[in-house]
Amino acid sequence: MIRRQRLAAGVCALLAALTAGLAFPTAAAADETEQAAPKVELVLDVSGSMRTRDIDGGTRMAAAKQAFDDVLDATPQDVELGIRTLGANYHGNDRQEGCKDTAQLYPVGPLNRTDAKTAVATLVPTGWTPIGPALLKAADDLDGGDGTRRIVLISDGEDTCQPLDPCEVAREIAAKGIGLTIDTLGLVPDAKTRDQLSCIADATGGTYTSVQHKEELTDRVGQLVHRAADPVVTPVATSGAERCEKAPTLKSGLYTDRVEFGQQRWYRVDVDPGKELRASVSVADDRAVNPSYGVLLRAVTLKGREIVRGEAAGTGRTDAISTGLRYPKAASDDDSAPAETVCLEVTHSFSAPAGVKSTPGLPLELTVDVVDGPAKAHDVAAFGLGRGWWLLGTLVVIGFVAGLLWGWLSRWRVAIWRTN
Repeated sequence: MIRRQRLAAGVCALLAALTAGLAFPTAAAADETEQAAPKVELVLDVSGSMRTRDIDGGTRMAAAKQAFDDVLDATPQDVELGIRTLGANYHGNDRQEGCKDTAQLYPVGPLNRTDAKTAVATLVPTGWTPIGPALLKAADDLDGGDGTRRIVLISDGEDTCQPLDPCEVAREIAAKGIGLTIDTLGLVPDAKTRDQLSCIADATGGTYTSVQHKEELTDRVGQLVHRAADPVVTPVATSGAERCEKAPTLKSGLYTDRVEFGQQRWYRVDVDPGKELRASVSVADDRAVNPSYGVLLRAVTLKGREIVRGEAAGTGRTDAISTGLRYPKAASDDDSAPAETVCLEVTHSFSAPAGVKSTPGLPLELTVDVVDGPAKAHDVAAFGLGRGWWLLGTLVVIGFVAGLLWGWLSRWRVAIWRTN
């Protein structure tokens, strides 16, 4: 009878919990914050070289138009999309004027597919290749808001408007900490074009793709537009200090910063008793560096005593290096015990070859998480054996039984020997 009563009570409790969960789904949904719409701007090279007929028997411009038509048809409704051109309007030979030739063909916002397709259909390969100026303008087009922001640059040649180096432009955009990613696609690229477009993508954490066929171009642009709609965590821009005393205090989250060659960056985190600090850092080489390098992440007290460290080394085979650490703060019986300020120091040993610019610094991404500390084990033995106590007890019992059996067997054999 008692068992039946307990079973009935358990079933009632389970039904009550399920009913409560079903009764308030709208309240839970109302608490969710609405995410800002992702924004994408397609930046298309319309310079004279796009007339070249080497993509599946047609011109590069024809392949780009076909890709745009297909991508515009498949763009998700929640993505705000815009189109910017470079080299589409100036027909002359004045380099200074040609390097200003970038314009927004379709503004970033809710997509009207008919208007966007009509605008793309009117493009005719014309002028220069001002990639740097176009990227600066595209960054302004996407300025504002907290959603995902992505530039997709499609070009068949390197920038013709030096000394405004598009790699330096991309680094400056990344240094602003606005969470903007630049992906690049090279149409039948040569080595110089490939190197430049790769550099632009690396500077902002984007990707570079070499394209030889129409289908490749359509598929890749479509993937990048859809990727913008995926939920992502946008790093918060911060600026580390040269000393812990002046360092910013960080909460749990993802942060981005820049660290120059030979420079230390300091950050602070408050850790309450009973909590555990988990931190990791990644430093990327967005330009040419010497092949041997490393990164060090240290947690120290305000007085300079090291608590724990994490370190990693590389040999030039990767374009980023990461390490992390964990620090559990012991719980306190005093509920009013203050939090401990932990100083995080980031140091790296990247070095630049001769002629490579040192500014802006290398991109740094720091993850901070303060979570509940590890719970006390419920089976820790008094002698510090942890979960090994049961093994020790089993061995003791086996040894005792084995000893009894061996003693009995020995006495039995002695008795038989005396009898014989």
